[in-house]
Amino acid sequence: MKKSNIGSSFDSWLREEGIYEEVTAKALKRVLARQVEAAMKERQLSKAEMARRMRTSRAALDRLLDPEYDAVTLNTLLKAAVAVGRELRLELV
Repeated sequence: MKKSNIGSSFDSWLREEGIYEEVTAKALKRVLARQVEAAMKERQLSKAEMARRMRTSRAALDRLLDPEYDAVTLNTLLKAAVAVGRELRLELV
């Protein structure tokens, strides 16, 4: 016997609670932080070298890599992408 879904989707619930955008932004930031960290490991870049390539401080890099810190600018994300030889792609869907 096939069960049908009861209730709404998780996204719908988040929207109903008025927290969809906040939760989505935090999730996206966590994904980006992990991608930057993985690219650094792939290229064997230390935090000091990564910060130097980004022309920023270690503290700024630490904020970028902190999954809980979500006030990162597009400029910082672009600098990080360039520093590890990647592109930053943003898309509205």
